[in-house]
Amino acid sequence: MAKRPKSLEAIRAEKSELDARMKELRRLEKEALEAERDAGRAPLIAALERIKIAAMSQGEAKAIAKAIADHGSTKVVAALSSLGTAS
Repeated sequence: MAKRPKSLEAIRAEKSELDARMKELRRLEKEALEAERDAGRAPLIAALERIKIAAMSQGEAKAIAKAIADHGSTKVVAALSSLGTAS
């Protein structure tokens, strides 16, 4: 026996529910991506609090932070290892 097709009204209602769910999923995805992008902040701040750091300009500090953001901590540590300071 053939299944009776859904009414246009039922289809539109289901579509509206799915659109709302997709909007919510996009919002959740954006939040998760933001959290992922900032996941290294806490360990970096904790490490900085345990190490004495000579004076530097705001521009220098920003450049270091940007290098980590742009290239990732692994590449920055590898680059610093050539200075003999990374551990």
